[in-house]
Amino acid sequence: MKKFTLLLLILCCYICPLATAQSWPNKPITMVVTYPPGGTADIMARSIAVPLGKLLGISIIVENRPGATGQIAANYVAKSNPDGYTLMLDASSFAVNPSLFKKLPYDSNKDFKVLALLALYPNVLLINPNFPVKNVKELVALAKSKPDEIAYATSGNGSAQHLSGVMFEIKADVQMVGVPYKGGAAALNDVMAGQVPLFFGSVASSKQYVESNKLKALAVTSKKRVGVFPNVPTMEEAGIPSYEIYEWNAIFAPSGTPDFIVKKMSEAIATVMQLPEMKERVMNLGGEQFQGGSNEANQFIQTQFQEWAKVIREKKISLD
Repeated sequence: MKKFTLLLLILCCYICPLATAQSWPNKPITMVVTYPPGGTADIMARSIAVPLGKLLGISIIVENRPGATGQIAANYVAKSNPDGYTLMLDASSFAVNPSLFKKLPYDSNKDFKVLALLALYPNVLLINPNFPVKNVKELVALAKSKPDEIAYATSGNGSAQHLSGVMFEIKADVQMVGVPYKGGAAALNDVMAGQVPLFFGSVASSKQYVESNKLKALAVTSKKRVGVFPNVPTMEEAGIPSYEIYEWNAIFAPSGTPDFIVKKMSEAIATVMQLPEMKERVMNLGGEQFQGGSNEANQFIQTQFQEWAKVIREKKISLD
C-alpha cells in the first residue's frame, strides 16, 4: 500500500504540472501598458493583443496605467499574481529608471521575466530648416565654437529624447543645453516654430514634418538607415562614432511566473510578430523587429541597464 501511495505521488508530480501547462491560458490575460493611449507602446499593445489572443484562444485586455515614467504600472505588475494572466508592455524607460531614481518601489532586475522584445525604434536628429547648419559635422563645429549655447528640446529630463541629446554631447564632445517640455508634441512644435533649434524625435512622429520641409533630418540614431528616411545617414555615417540609440518595447511577466508559461508566451509572441500586419505596423512606426528570443531580449535589456547607468552617472542626471 505504501509503494502504491508513493507511486501515486510520483505520478502527480509529473501529471499535475503537465495538466496545468495544457490548461493555461483558460481566461483573459491583462496586458498592462506603462504609457497613455495613443503612443507607440499603446499602439504596439493593441496591435498585438488581437492576433496573440486568437493564437492562444483567449482575449487579451489592454489596460493603460501611465505615470511616473512607467513606475506605476511596473509596481502593479511586479506585485501581481505570477500566474501568467497579468503582463506588462513597457518601453526603454524600464532600463533607464533604475539609474534615474535613487529608489524604485520594485527591483527591475529581480521582479520581472522578459518574455519578448518586440521592436527597436531609432530617433532622428531634427533641426529647424532655418538653423544655419547643413549636416552633423557643421552642427558639431558650431557647438564646439559656442559651448553651452545651442539648445535642444526634450520631452522632459530623463526622457529618451533628452538622453539621445546627452549621448550626442558625450560622443561628439560638445556641451549643449537640454530644454525640457511637457511631452514630445510641445517640443516638436517649438522646434518647428524656431524657438529651439534641435530635437531628437521619433521617426514616426516626425516623418510628415520632414516630408513637408517643416523640419530637416540630419541623422538617425540606428546602426542602419531607416526605410522611411533612406537618404538620411546614421550618426556613425554622419561622423559620430559608436552612436547607436533606440527606444524599444518589450513584454514582461512577474518574476515568479512559471517557466512553461514564459516559454509558451514567448513562442506565441514570436509567431505573431512574423505576421505581415505586425511587420507593417513596426515599419510604419519607423522601427525594426528585434531579432532574437527571450534570452537575447534579456541580454539586450541588461546591456541597456549598463549603458544608461554609465551615461546618467557621467552627466549626473537625476529626477529625485
